[in-house]
Amino acid sequence: MLRAVADGAYANLLLPTVIRRAGLQGRDAGFATELTYGTLRLQGLYDAVIDAAVDPPGRRIDPPVRDVLRLGAHQLLGMRVPDHAAVSETVALARQHAGAGAGGFVNAVLRRVSERTREEWIERVTAGVSDPVARLAVEHSHPGWVVRALRAALIGHGASTPETVDADLPLLLAAHNIPTTPTLVARPGLGAEPELEAAGATPDDTAPTAWTIAGGDPGDLRAVREGRAAVQDAGSQLLALAVAAAEVATTTDVATTSDVPTTADVPTTSDVPTTADASTGPEEWLDLCAGPGGKAGLLAALAAEQGARLRANEVQPHRADLVRNTLAAVRHAHPDLVEVTVEDGREVGENDPGRYDRVLVDAPCTGLGALRRRPEARWRRSPKDLAELGPLQRDLLAAAILATRPGGVVLYSTCSPHLAETEFVVADVLKAFPGVAAEDVRPLLRDRAGEQLPDTGPGPWAQLWPHVHGTDGMFVALLRVG
Repeated sequence: MLRAVADGAYANLLLPTVIRRAGLQGRDAGFATELTYGTLRLQGLYDAVIDAAVDPPGRRIDPPVRDVLRLGAHQLLGMRVPDHAAVSETVALARQHAGAGAGGFVNAVLRRVSERTREEWIERVTAGVSDPVARLAVEHSHPGWVVRALRAALIGHGASTPETVDADLPLLLAAHNIPTTPTLVARPGLGAEPELEAAGATPDDTAPTAWTIAGGDPGDLRAVREGRAAVQDAGSQLLALAVAAAEVATTTDVATTSDVPTTADVPTTSDVPTTADASTGPEEWLDLCAGPGGKAGLLAALAAEQGARLRANEVQPHRADLVRNTLAAVRHAHPDLVEVTVEDGREVGENDPGRYDRVLVDAPCTGLGALRRRPEARWRRSPKDLAELGPLQRDLLAAAILATRPGGVVLYSTCSPHLAETEFVVADVLKAFPGVAAEDVRPLLRDRAGEQLPDTGPGPWAQLWPHVHGTDGMFVALLRVG
C-alpha cells in the first residue's frame, strides 16, 4: 500500500480492495488499516525519528526501505505491538523486499527507535526548534505551511481568537491523526435504516441521515452494496440537507433586477440568467461538480422525496460513471427525476442560464479539511495548489450563479477551511454579482434532534471542524440570486 501511494494511489480508495483481495477480516483488516493509515498520517514525525536514529544521522535511505522503517516506527511508537514483534516482523519484511543487508540496517535503526517513547522522541527531534509552528509541524506530522494555514483559518472563521488559537491549534492537528469510525448515510426513502440498525449501526447525532458502525467492512452491508446507504462523512451530509432545506422564492416574489453582471464582469461566462418559471412543474436541482457522487446520492434521494429533478454533472467521464453507479438505486426508483451529465461546470451558466432552483457547488479544493480520512493528502498538497484551484473555484461559483434563476439559491462548499478557498472566493464572486446576497446558512445545519449545530462561526457562512464537531472540516456558504 505504501509503495502504491508513493506512485500516486489514494489510500482510502485502494485499501478496501487490497484488504478484500488478501482475504483479511475482523481484527486483521483493522490492523492492516491502522498500520497503513497511521504510517501515512505520521510519516513526517517518523521520518524525523528515523533520520535521528540512523548512523550517521540523516543518511540517505532508499524509498522502499524508508517505507519499511516507517511501518516499524508506527508499530513501536503508535500502536500496541510488542517491541520484539514489531522489530522482528519489520526486519523480515525488509529482507523479503530489499535483501539481507537491508534487514540488518532496519534491525539496527528500529532497535534505536525502541529505546525511547514517542514523547521522548518528539522532545529530541524538536529540541532547539524555536518556531512554535515548526515544532507543531513535527509533533503532529503536518507540513509547516498547512499548520500556518490552519492557524489562520481558525482565527479567520471565528473559531479561535489570537489569544486562544495557540491552545486550539494543537487540538485540530491532533484530530487529524485520530482514526475515524466509518460514518454511513441512509439515503431517505430507500429503506436502509432498518437494515443498518439490524447490522449494529447506530444513529449519529450530528446529522439526521447519519449512522456509525463500530467495525467491519461497510461494503459487506447489503444496503451499501445496493446504493441505498453509503459511506459518507456527517458534515458532507449536512451540506446536502442544507441545499434541500433552503427556502426558494417563486418568480412572483422576485422583482426583475437590472443589477446583473455582464460578461465583462465574469470572464468565463457570456450570458446572464433569464427568469425561469418556478411556479409550474417540479423544481430543478443541480450538483455542478458531482463526482464521485457522495453528495449527489443524498441530494437525489432528497429531490425524489420533494418531487424535484436533479442533474448531477461531472466534467470527467470516468468520474461521471462513478456518479451513475452511486445514483443507481435512486435512478431505478425514480428514472425520470435524476440524470447524470458530462460537461465542464464552468460552461453550465452559459449553456443553461437561469434554469435551476437549487445549485450545489462542491468545488475542487486542497482537501485540508479531510486529512483524517485521506492520510496522504497532507504530503501531496502544496501552496501552489491554491494558486491553481482559486481561479477554478471562482469560475465554478460564478457559473452556478448564472445557472440559477432569480429567487433560487446556490450553496458553495469545500472540504477545506483555508481562507483562500472559502471566504475569499465567496467575497470575490459576490463583488461581481451585486444582485446576489449571502444569507445565513447556519440555521440550515441541524443535527438529528433538529437543533442548530453550534460553534460554526459568526455567519453568514459556516465552518465545521474535526476537533469541535467530529466531522470533516467543511465550509459552506449560501447565496441567493436576486
